[in-house]
Amino acid sequence: MENDAARSRHDDGSAGDANYGLIGGGYTNYRQPDPDIARFILNALGDARTIVNIGAGAGSYEPTDRAVTPVEPSASMRAQRPAHLAPAVDAVAERLPFADGSFDAALASFTVHQWTDLSAGLAEMRRVSSGPVVILSCDPDALDCGWLPSYAPEAIAVEASRYPAIDRIVAGLGGTVEVIPVPIPLHCTDGFGEAYYGRPERLLDPGARRANSAWSFVDASVGTRFVAALGRDLEDGTWDRRFGHLRTQPHFEGSLRLIVGRPG
Repeated sequence: MENDAARSRHDDGSAGDANYGLIGGGYTNYRQPDPDIARFILNALGDARTIVNIGAGAGSYEPTDRAVTPVEPSASMRAQRPAHLAPAVDAVAERLPFADGSFDAALASFTVHQWTDLSAGLAEMRRVSSGPVVILSCDPDALDCGWLPSYAPEAIAVEASRYPAIDRIVAGLGGTVEVIPVPIPLHCTDGFGEAYYGRPERLLDPGARRANSAWSFVDASVGTRFVAALGRDLEDGTWDRRFGHLRTQPHFEGSLRLIVGRPG
């Protein structure tokens, strides 16, 4: 049973190791599901009609033509779900309040790094799904791509320490597992860090950084230094001399991965 301290954190808007009561405001202004990424997820879900979405947040990547049961422990994020989506169940990945095989598929996008017990969460996803388990995450070993590590190494180091290794997810799922690299489109509407690979100016916006939980784990001085250095290099052309080719690169092969586990 969840202890009182953990429950109070969730009531205050926390989820896993990030406090979305503090950083979740305005999240949906920056984190909208990207159509290109969504196609990878829909393909992996196949013909599943009933889906449980773990760590559902404000509803990104929930299919609107299926019966979706969202699960989200953060009150702040549950409050930002649009009216056309189902209300989220207040629960955590490690203890799902559903019977075995309740759903055709289970989905988790940008959430496994928030869980307190990865193995338990993966086992629960497998338990409640009779079909595919679909997980969108980032490979921590590939987070050093692009320009962002040059300007915010502390934030990248935090992300690399939080995201579980892809091999751990594969092992935790069991069965037949496929790991699919997901290219990030230039005008990606889901504003995780690499989404701005060709639009560096966007990350000068404090709201854009706040919508990436890694920034909440570094000292405020890191953000101040980041804005000063990036702003200067954009103004004098240094960034464009080093990375300007990214402004017109249609896709970025970064750390984004889709892990699809099937039983058997």
